[in-house]
Amino acid sequence: MKIVSWNVNGIRAVYNKKMFLPMVQSLKPDIICLQETKAERGQCEIDLPEYEEYWNSAKKKGYSGTAIFTKHKPEKVLLDFPEKLLKKYHLVDGYGDLNSEGRLIALEYPKFHIVTAYTPNSKNDLSRLSMRHKHWDPAFLEYCKELDAKKPVIFCGDLNAAHTVDDLAHPKPNDGEAGFTKEERVGVDNMIDAGFVDSFRLFTQGNGHYTWWSNFSRARDRNIGWRIDYFFVGSALKKKIKKAEIHNNFFGSDHCPVSIEVAL
Repeated sequence: MKIVSWNVNGIRAVYNKKMFLPMVQSLKPDIICLQETKAERGQCEIDLPEYEEYWNSAKKKGYSGTAIFTKHKPEKVLLDFPEKLLKKYHLVDGYGDLNSEGRLIALEYPKFHIVTAYTPNSKNDLSRLSMRHKHWDPAFLEYCKELDAKKPVIFCGDLNAAHTVDDLAHPKPNDGEAGFTKEERVGVDNMIDAGFVDSFRLFTQGNGHYTWWSNFSRARDRNIGWRIDYFFVGSALKKKIKKAEIHNNFFGSDHCPVSIEVAL
């Protein structure tokens, strides 16, 4: 099974620029996980009749949002965090209610769960870092652990954090900046400590492998980027991951797609 994840930074723009379908036709994924769709279902008529579509759109128009397109109909579709975790972690701040921003979809299949997430950005002034570190990250980890206890979990998406110095081109000047704070990196550490595996690092080490580039200063042309888009798997699936790749030859967004192939 091949699964692709892509922060499209606006599905309508990527599709209308004729950059979405070529990716699907080239990579031939069984499941496509999207973040930052910035649209509601029906606002973008995507010609993929062989896929079921599941959308979680933000209440705020043209903002955030996730979607999953799949060739395999799931047993269950779960949107957002369950009420128990909302009460425990209180995901509301001065910017709004994170649980109304369409940031999370989980599908349950007979042998596994697939989860896609668009993790909130800490903001350049770090004004959302506390919410991210103390509320979202622990809520998301607890959610994935609960799912994984029932069936193995694959979770993917834009985590808005570079984990190590190998995951961004310029770690020293960005140390402590949004996306590379101690708190955000600890959030990824906690996922790994809980037994989840960064699939890309099973196959590829070192730096130079990025999934997001600034739109300024020809950053993508120069490969001055960050790896902030991931596939993590529960420990039970580690040996079933056959390949994990970054597809930086696909354009249309400031992110590129990432994928895994898993024997399921």
